[in-house]
Amino acid sequence: MGKRRDARLLAVQFLYQVEVGAKQDLERGLLNFWETTEAEASLRKLAEPAIRGVLAHHEELSAQIKKYSQNWDLPRIAPVDRNILRLALYEMMHCPDIPPVVSINEAIEIAKQLSTEESGRFVNGILDQAIKTLNRPARGDADGGKKR
Repeated sequence: MGKRRDARLLAVQFLYQVEVGAKQDLERGLLNFWETTEAEASLRKLAEPAIRGVLAHHEELSAQIKKYSQNWDLPRIAPVDRNILRLALYEMMHCPDIPPVVSINEAIEIAKQLSTEESGRFVNGILDQAIKTLNRPARGDADGGKKR
């Protein structure tokens, strides 16, 4: 497993804590999280912008999940799966340097690791719907970058 996946795992774990835990100041929450996980600085550097991005676009990302999850109300989706979806959608919509297929593949693998095999299929189904509406190449960055 690479550093980027490790960073994504940390981001999902933090986002999950924010959603189901006691509300606290973001800066204090991040400081506590980094101390608890003892994550390397390189992982923090990758995870923290994703965490902040997902939180900044939380409502927009939740609306996208609602849009693509037919017959599923947002509260019915497991919190870990919701946050995996938010992270992947954030990358797909706001990170042109990350090819959308990479975000989808990573989300599926993280769902299998942190949730269930069925969650991997569920996450794939929602993100497969989302990728169809993107105005960018699925396999390259916005500037036609190479496949990752």
